Amino acid sequence: MRASIVCGLFATALMVGCGAPVEQDEEPQLATQESPIPDCSGLHDATNYYSDAAHTNLIGIRGCYCGSWSTWGKTSIYAEQNLDC
Repeated sequence: MRASIVCGLFATALMVGCGAPVEQDEEPQLATQESPIPDCSGLHDATNYYSDAAHTNLIGIRGCYCGSWSTWGKTSIYAEQNLDC
């Protein structure tokens, strides 16, 4: 009987835990962070994004486009390297 009481108290102590509740860190405010734009002068490493597998409708570009950083539109699974420069 005494052993079951001790085990019950021990199990309750494990469920309750010790000390104050742990505070969670706030999520970082990524919208307010500033990062330098990469220098890509002299480079050309852009990707075109299309809305379909036939690559008929360009919906966005990401990367170094003709020596300057370019990012517009949307991305998709239909992509190809942009070699126009």
